[in-house]
Amino acid sequence: MSPTETSSSSTGEARAGGVFTPGRIAVAAVVILMLVFVFENTGRVRIRLLIPEVATPLSLALLTTALLGAACGYYAACRRRK
Repeated sequence: MSPTETSSSSTGEARAGGVFTPGRIAVAAVVILMLVFVFENTGRVRIRLLIPEVATPLSLALLTTALLGAACGYYAACRRRK
């Protein structure tokens, strides 16, 4: 082994910082809270986008909005890396 190499486990835990990092715990907590909020709000609502008006469960509207927001955030993060 050369001086620049270090011994670590084959799973990469020493290098990656483990499975339960503070960031991952925070993201998991936010996702769980968001899902609880979404599925507690199951009443029907009317949503109007430009011209058509649709009646849908509020949980579906909240979940769709959350997924669109996550997709936009992922896209912005990928653009920043380049």
